[in-house]
Amino acid sequence: MMTERDTETVHEAYSFVCLHCGHGWEEEYEIRHTPDAGGRRHAEYFCHGRRVPSPLTHTDCPGCTRGPIRILRPGRVKGMQAYLG
Repeated sequence: MMTERDTETVHEAYSFVCLHCGHGWEEEYEIRHTPDAGGRRHAEYFCHGRRVPSPLTHTDCPGCTRGPIRILRPGRVKGMQAYLG
């Protein structure tokens, strides 16, 4: 039986840019790592309190709903927006 103690939670941020329309955005995720019955660890991603697909495997551009999407280090979009003023 799995307990809360078996769950490891980490927080990660990602920056994204759409290579189709140029839209850039950043999101923070809560990632919960839990073991299954066989002891293998699985990750569940949460954004703004709701479960979402992994941003590493599935992301839609909120600007054009197309892509492809490039994932960047956290802070890259905000840093560029500050630079461009």
